[in-house]
This record gives sequence, C-alpha cells and structure tokens, in this order.
Amino acid sequence: MRTTIRLNDGLLDQARREAQRRGMTLTALIEEGLRLELARAKTPRPWVNLPVSDRDGGLRPGVNLNNNAELLAILEEGIPWDKLR
Repeated sequence: MRTTIRLNDGLLDQARREAQRRGMTLTALIEEGLRLELARAKTPRPWVNLPVSDRDGGLRPGVNLNNNAELLAILEEGIPWDKLR
C-alpha cells in the first residue's frame, strides 16, 4: 500500500543515512521502527502507586525518586511505605 507522510527534514535525512548504513531501504527502516513502537505500546507497563502524604499531598518521607536502586530495592523487598524512615 502506498501512503504519504510528512517528516521533519532533519529527521528524514537522519533516517536515510541510517537506512543506508544498515543496507536497507528507507521504507524498511520506517516499517521496522513502527513495528517496534507498536509492539512496545502493547506491552503493559507496570504501575507503581507511590505513597502520598495525607497531610500535604506530596510523597511521604523516605521515598527518594532520585535513587532508582533504593526505590527498586524497597519495591522488591515489599517494605511497607509507612515503615520507611
């Protein structure tokens, strides 16, 4: 099927160079990218309900969103939010 799409000139140039680098057509590169994006969109993302303070609506003390390793450890260990620092 044929269709027309409008792309930013810079993006189109970058895509053409990448397709050439990979030894594929621009159409094949665009199709591959769309397939990957559509497959990713079908994958459910895990949602985490962060604890919110009843007092001010912000995060409860002890929840550090800037420390991914610490937050992941807390989530994996199942530490109750009210037991944090």
